Amino acid sequence: MSNTNLKARYDEVKAENGTLRIRDIAKTLGVSEVEVLVLGCGEHVTRLRPEFSEILLGVEALGYVMALSRNDDAVHERKGVYLNGDFSSPHASMFVGADIDLRIFFRTWSSAFGVAETSKDKTRFSLQFFNNRGEAVHKIYMEPTSNIEKYHELVARFKNEDQSKIQEVDSSLKPQEVELPDSEIDQEAFQTDWKNLKDTHDFFGMMRKYKVTRTQALRLAPSDLAESLENDGLRKILNLAVAKKVNIMVFVGNDGMIQIHSGEIENVVDFKEWINILDPKFNLHLRENAITQTWIVRKPTTDGIVTSLELFNAKNELICSLFGARKPGIPELESWREIVREISQKSVAV
Repeated sequence: MSNTNLKARYDEVKAENGTLRIRDIAKTLGVSEVEVLVLGCGEHVTRLRPEFSEILLGVEALGYVMALSRNDDAVHERKGVYLNGDFSSPHASMFVGADIDLRIFFRTWSSAFGVAETSKDKTRFSLQFFNNRGEAVHKIYMEPTSNIEKYHELVARFKNEDQSKIQEVDSSLKPQEVELPDSEIDQEAFQTDWKNLKDTHDFFGMMRKYKVTRTQALRLAPSDLAESLENDGLRKILNLAVAKKVNIMVFVGNDGMIQIHSGEIENVVDFKEWINILDPKFNLHLRENAITQTWIVRKPTTDGIVTSLELFNAKNELICSLFGARKPGIPELESWREIVREISQKSVAV
């Protein structure tokens, strides 16, 4: 589809349904979100040089903002200030603050933009980052108290000479994980290694060692360390966390970002197929009917057992995971263990 035709089709779909978000319009048109976004380059969109770490290091000066990361089935929005940016690790960069808590994987990042969206005579400014398939990996929205002057300075400083209305993307399908037959996995050794874990981060190395997918790992886990639940487990755990005022951690990620909320939650709200947390500083929107697997997962660490609730879609992709709020070196909250036990079908000593 030529750019002229794409713009005409975009305007047509937008006119038919003004409430559709750009991501949904792009899906309707059979293109990526970034290919639609760049139609506004030179107008309300400014392409930035792909100097991602340098741009992000400038975000602290913007003050109080809203961080948004998502995948196909969940949207995670957290307000706060970008603090303690650390780009020294070859594996993952990060921001670690009480409010904005991110793990960043730049290997998939491809493009960046400053965007001014006008609706009902109000303009909302943002920084938006995309992977090479044209999917958004992270967005940063200005809030009423953000430093808009610093935002404009940042966009001007990183403005790309190229402001064309075309963005090259990799249109090949996202590769799907290939799962080996269970019979090819040394299940006894795998379970022994699981029982001997010392850190939750070692779990990923263990999966690579045995060449198992994440859902396969859960299926082959020691019986007391992974438990499959009905898919209303998320709803149950959120309502228990609200009722008992349990501090939780909510992780939502994609191939370029993991975004984390830590703290209490207050307002769990249904809207169509979405289950939502609508709190002043934290919003979660999760497509409940996309959940096809729900697991309680327990990992041994030097601080004791760490328990999570993990949700997967029909492609066996992780939608969201929840933990009790904790820091390394501190045992898991007993209040979190208690509400997990309430939704569990098993009696497990931890």
